[in-house]
Amino acid sequence: MSSLQLLQASPPSLSSAKAHKLPLYGLDSCSTMAELKQYHSQIIRLGLSADNDAMGRVMKFCAISKSGDLNYALEVFDKIPHPDAFIYNTIIRGYLRWQLARNCIFMYSKMLHKSVSPNKFTYPPLIRACCLDYTIEEGKQIHAHVLKFGFGADGFSLNNLIHMYVNFQSLEQARRVFDNMPQRDVVSWTSLITGYSQWGFVDKAHEVFELMPERNSVSWNAMIAAYVQSNRLHEAFALFDRMRLENVVLDKFVAASMLSACTGLGALEQGKWIHGYIEKSGIELDSKLATTVIDMYCKCGCLEKASEVFNELPQKGISSWNCMIGGLAMHGKGEAAIELFKEMEREMIAPDGITFVNVLSACAHSGLVEEGKHYFQYMTEVLGLKPGMEHFGCMVDLLGRAGMLEEARKLINEMPVSPDAGVLGALVGACRIHGNTELGEQIGKKVIELEPHNSGRYVLLANLYASAGRWEDVAKVRKLMNDRGVKKAPGFSMIESESGVDEFIAGGRAHPQAREIYAKLDEILETVRSIGYVPDTDGVLHDIDEEEKENPLYYHSEKLAIAFGLLKTKPGETLRISKNLRICRDCHQASKLISKAYDREIIIRDRNRFHHFRMGGCSCKDYW
Repeated sequence: MSSLQLLQASPPSLSSAKAHKLPLYGLDSCSTMAELKQYHSQIIRLGLSADNDAMGRVMKFCAISKSGDLNYALEVFDKIPHPDAFIYNTIIRGYLRWQLARNCIFMYSKMLHKSVSPNKFTYPPLIRACCLDYTIEEGKQIHAHVLKFGFGADGFSLNNLIHMYVNFQSLEQARRVFDNMPQRDVVSWTSLITGYSQWGFVDKAHEVFELMPERNSVSWNAMIAAYVQSNRLHEAFALFDRMRLENVVLDKFVAASMLSACTGLGALEQGKWIHGYIEKSGIELDSKLATTVIDMYCKCGCLEKASEVFNELPQKGISSWNCMIGGLAMHGKGEAAIELFKEMEREMIAPDGITFVNVLSACAHSGLVEEGKHYFQYMTEVLGLKPGMEHFGCMVDLLGRAGMLEEARKLINEMPVSPDAGVLGALVGACRIHGNTELGEQIGKKVIELEPHNSGRYVLLANLYASAGRWEDVAKVRKLMNDRGVKKAPGFSMIESESGVDEFIAGGRAHPQAREIYAKLDEILETVRSIGYVPDTDGVLHDIDEEEKENPLYYHSEKLAIAFGLLKTKPGETLRISKNLRICRDCHQASKLISKAYDREIIIRDRNRFHHFRMGGCSCKDYW
């Protein structure tokens, strides 16, 4: 029914007062613009088109509701003779909802020009608009107006100002607002904690956290998340333990942060405990949290449990599918990853770019060359997805590992964009594997110039030279690193025990049980020598004699972690170790023999993938 028809219709037989109120009551339950327009027509017919209360309700639905129409709201606004602060605020909020930040500021200026006094609800959306458009000067002016119009004690406005200054990276100004607040709530404290951590000042964030008079789960999570995001995972665990001692209720946000910490440290038992708590306490396992749980199990080396959680999900979002496919890929189960991808398509879930990164990675880790070529073509030509740098990196890795170096180089040359260091580095690594020093050297030098501060790029080229016995060139690479002040990233390995997560560095003796660990490792090495272990010194970057080369290899961090694990676990228990760098050939060979000699499964997650050592073999089938 049109507005004109509504105007011609007979009025309902109600008293005048009730008739005036009826459309106003209806406005509060509106769900569509069609309904809104009907009520609006009645309001006009009743002579309320200049009534700010009535028109404010119309404006609220049009400007703010998901089913509203901002343009209709603006048409209505232009016809209101004397709009009040509520109506101006509503239009400002409407503009903000559509991310029209400049329009918010314009409407505020118009409000002041019309001599309409702002109220405490005017400033929060204006401040958020300044954040949205990164309008620093306007933000400072709005701050001045908050004080000028007497809202310097309004917590809601001041909390938004803290957030705004954090967004502008003006942490001193954010702290000034915070310090001058007459009364602070949990939001004030948490905003400042998040602000400091967001810009890398985690210790400052912790200082503020310790000053809090009372904390809730939001503030605990802000500090835990700060540690996790800055990779200070041991401190995240310490704070989480303290949180539990203080009987703070664990919510899904804290659970997600701590599951990420467990993933980073390879702390499977802690991860299991958090997952169990989620199940027992009735925390909703939404798609995002479920994906975090699956990711934790995959990256802590427990693929069976990851599959169990995945299969039990009543509804699987794209992120859950991607995570599970990626988990299978990193564990070297290429065929299973492809089967899961096919199942995903049968479930009518449209794959995205991340899906294909995981599928192509699965093919690369398992040597499935033809399948990788097929899915790259399927992604680009059938689904029309534009390949990104990671997709090209996977393809170069796939072709390079298979010895198809010229085809890999051809793919790089045909890329629509310049290849990054990751793509080129994959080819250098392949050249080392297949002994093509000439091509590897040519590409390796380019990689170093692309990322001159990344130590891994220098090590890649030095390893290529070392494999070819070109020790003078190895020395030149090391000199170049020294001249540029580039430090090689130290290798470390972590293993979970009853006391927490223990960390080891190559040759390190800081562990309180170092003497027993080294004694155990010497015993292990003696045992595996008797069944064929010979140290592989090809990758050591020094022109020194064999005996000196052997010593650093003996005490690589993963060997120390394995020795500690054998000391601390019962016969038959699986050892799960995480390493920040790629496992070297010597440790790979030693781990296979240790798994055989001690009848243990040893699972090592290195920078690139998982290695499951069992009965003298590895799940990678030496394809890594």
